[in-house]
Amino acid sequence: MASHITGTTRLYGLVGHPLAAAKSPQLFNRLFIEQQADAVCIPLEVKADDLSSFVAGARALNNLAGILITMPHKQRMLAVVDELHPTARQVGAINVIRCETDGRWVGAVFDGLGCVLGMQWEGYYPADKNVLLVGAGGAGRAIAFAVASAGARSLTISDVDEQRAEELAKAVAAETGCITHSGPPDPQGHEIVINATPLGMSKNDPMPVDPDRLEPGTLVVDIINSPDSTPLCTAARKRGCPTQDGGPMHKGQALLALRFLGFDYHPDNVTAPRQE
Repeated sequence: MASHITGTTRLYGLVGHPLAAAKSPQLFNRLFIEQQADAVCIPLEVKADDLSSFVAGARALNNLAGILITMPHKQRMLAVVDELHPTARQVGAINVIRCETDGRWVGAVFDGLGCVLGMQWEGYYPADKNVLLVGAGGAGRAIAFAVASAGARSLTISDVDEQRAEELAKAVAAETGCITHSGPPDPQGHEIVINATPLGMSKNDPMPVDPDRLEPGTLVVDIINSPDSTPLCTAARKRGCPTQDGGPMHKGQALLALRFLGFDYHPDNVTAPRQE
């Protein structure tokens, strides 16, 4: 990769902490090589307390073309961009910034749309389904709006912070018209269950939902992007449920983010979703 870097190379950074498990740099750099783009993506590990210092320095980089944002900065980055894509205004968080040549930073978020696109690639559609979403943080907020906008029949949002879940449910209902409410993480009666919490990243984590309450045939989506099956997905399959890990969502949001940044990206082994 180093031989491709020149004095004209455009820089893209992945900003977050920690970044040990991050996969975006590999995906972006592989695409840049395939498309012979004079660009490189590098991880930039920035702790929460150091974000303002990072932004001050990054604003001085004339060859910085874009920034990918992951935890814990998705919501705090809202305050530092100059313009918001409609998705970011709706969700209240961003996960990608396009650095324009005139110096403006434009922020957008594609977590939610990427999650829905990932489901559609594998033949699963939220339209007319009762959906349970566990987790109302940055990714959860984005997924809530995207699932509701995709035509879900109803959406139940559960979070350990009950007030946060209730506020998000009200915002989604007002914005999309979807029947949305907050409630316990009970999967019974739902055709799609989505885990948007970190529960499952560590083997000793409790389950985000009780797998014994899952009905056979319920789609279980766990957005954790791990090479190993999460305990939730493993338990769900034993109950006769189809499962999806964080891989399709990661590819979906990468496609949308790359197009936002001006690159044409077609993930391997996926086909365009049929129109419902």
